[in-house]
Amino acid sequence: MRTLPISRRAVLAGTAAAAASLPLSQGRAQAAATPAKSGYRWRNVVQGGTGFITGVLFHPSVRGLAYLRTDIGGAYRWDDRADRWIPLTDHLGWDDWNLLGVEAMAVDPAHPNRVYLSLGAYTQSWAGNGAVLRSDDRGATWKRTDLSVQLGANEDGRGCGERLLVDPRDSDTVWLGTRHDGLLKSTDRGATWQAVSFPAAPSATGQGVTLLVAAGRSVYAGWGDSDGTSANLYRTSDGATWEAVPGQPAGTAAKVPIRAAYDRHTCELYVTYANAPGPNGQSDGSVHKLRTTSGKWTEVTPVKPGGTTADGSADSFGYGGVAVDARRPGTLVVSTNNRWSLVDTLYRTTDGGRTWTSLKDTAVLDVSETPYLKWGADKPKFGWWIQAVGLDPFDSRHIVYGTGATLYGTRDLKHFAPRIRGVEEASVRQLISPPTGRAHLLSGCGDIGVMYHQRLTASPARGMASNPVFGTSTGLSLATAEPSYVVRAGWGDHGNGASSDDGGETWTPFKTQPAPARSAPGPIATNADASVLLWSFGTANPAYRSTDNGATWTEIPTFPKGAAPVADPLDPTRCYAFDTTTGTLFASTDSGRTFTARATGLSSGDTEFQLAAAPGRTGDLWLSLKGNGLYRSTDGGAAFTKVSSCHAAHTLGFGKAARGASYPALYMVGATDAITAVHRSDDEAKTWTRINDDRHQWGWTGAAITGDPRVYGRVYIATNGRGVQYGEPA
Repeated sequence: MRTLPISRRAVLAGTAAAAASLPLSQGRAQAAATPAKSGYRWRNVVQGGTGFITGVLFHPSVRGLAYLRTDIGGAYRWDDRADRWIPLTDHLGWDDWNLLGVEAMAVDPAHPNRVYLSLGAYTQSWAGNGAVLRSDDRGATWKRTDLSVQLGANEDGRGCGERLLVDPRDSDTVWLGTRHDGLLKSTDRGATWQAVSFPAAPSATGQGVTLLVAAGRSVYAGWGDSDGTSANLYRTSDGATWEAVPGQPAGTAAKVPIRAAYDRHTCELYVTYANAPGPNGQSDGSVHKLRTTSGKWTEVTPVKPGGTTADGSADSFGYGGVAVDARRPGTLVVSTNNRWSLVDTLYRTTDGGRTWTSLKDTAVLDVSETPYLKWGADKPKFGWWIQAVGLDPFDSRHIVYGTGATLYGTRDLKHFAPRIRGVEEASVRQLISPPTGRAHLLSGCGDIGVMYHQRLTASPARGMASNPVFGTSTGLSLATAEPSYVVRAGWGDHGNGASSDDGGETWTPFKTQPAPARSAPGPIATNADASVLLWSFGTANPAYRSTDNGATWTEIPTFPKGAAPVADPLDPTRCYAFDTTTGTLFASTDSGRTFTARATGLSSGDTEFQLAAAPGRTGDLWLSLKGNGLYRSTDGGAAFTKVSSCHAAHTLGFGKAARGASYPALYMVGATDAITAVHRSDDEAKTWTRINDDRHQWGWTGAAITGDPRVYGRVYIATNGRGVQYGEPA
């Protein structure tokens, strides 16, 4: 996950990084998508990056070839001809959701078509083991090796690295650093892996090997579990024995080696350090270089953390990315990280670190291609969470760097703009496709709040919905009889709820909000005619109701705590809620004043359900209960019947009916056989057609799905790390 500058909260999502010879020009149109085998054409709704770029890697010997990685959204390759990034891991399916987190990547300098990825987002007991993907065609196809250890691409330290390296002496040998299981080695190009003897033992902090880098014919490994006095940098010159590097810096400012880069002209290894792995929690750091031929260490820290700023804030930060100029000896860039008061920057030197220039101080930022990067302010910031930095080996003035939300690039060291075309990493929570208006889609996301998509092929012109600006969206609802009226809820900078009278283009915060909204804003709903709002606040708090657009609120004692309110599409007096604790459907016939139990005995205890009301009908309810299947009620929830055509349903939505059909098209993420996939039904769920294929799966897609009420066959899918995917019949 990453953090927004407005809140500094860590959230549950992730990001990417990287570049090659990315042009300064803002751009070409979105590349045409290739039809899937299902007959559907899939592409991203363009948001514009929206995630933490954790790694960027230029190929050292091929102009225009680069890779980037994200913490939850997979990996990408730069397509120099098309001017965009190409996703490489969309084939990973529902059961492999954990592998959308990319811990590290590596290229083979001697074999340009070879690329390696180590995958695995979490090391908790509920997450699966990691895996290594290897490719001989730049990621067009992959071979996979499942590991017996876990990796942590969306945990602390995910901006460190790279933890994967092709041995400089032998292209068949690949090294992999892990967090809890030491150092692994493969001698058959990643097909099999074995643990090797390493001088340091893992600790509970869970960082382990933070980086691997080649310096000449030697390999260096950073160790993140040092106490600040013990060794944290090791090396091997024969590939068999490892030793602590003599004379290495110690102390809290050099506790965790974050990244390293080697200048082959001067035989100097540059290492960035911080007192914590980051991206959060760093308050001290340093930069050092080692002349590998003599063993001499020199501190070259641009600016030492400490002291106070003009407003009295502490100027605390660590150091993150480092990249060496392959063409000019002694020229490199390093980044600060977690510098909130003065904002992070890139420092550049041309004399081996004796003097430095802050590129932020003269930078001109152009975010016209991705306006959300202003975060509701007048001007964008240079960035935060900068741990991924790349310097083009064929162009000394071409630098790219990742932030918590995008990838910036420059070709003249002054003008910077996003270089993120093709990368989408939002964790999407809610989707609405309005029946009328200028926008075909509204999306509610983690970290970036709500977006109003006037065009599906361009980042929203107004950026994130402001007034208030949300970090993470928790609710989004449209009044079906008054579709210009929309409400939203989430973690905001000035209040946690707002309404719109123009279909979501502009917003006005509620005049008041219930007390629980400050700490637990949850799902929100408006009834059909926009006369009533219902807002839920988790299992520890009651829900609240407003009849004056959020000016005043009253408690609803009979509403099941923690449930998501659902409005009837036709009858404004009817509202529904499903209590997962007891498996009971509750309904209201007095516009949400009171709720009474109706159908009981449905599946309970699972929070990942979804209750949906069919458009244009009263009391026509569909209940997705994950592995317990899909249920339907046509009497307002008095009774439900299980749908026999599928055995698992995770999320369900509606779209324009097929020609000649009287019922809306149904879209479902679920299973009609052994595979969890995306399906469409044109006959009220009697039969289903799978509309995605094995190349288009995007990991976990269980949050939301909706069809377009104006375009038959078009469907929007919320992913957890690949933004909004939309498909249309080819």
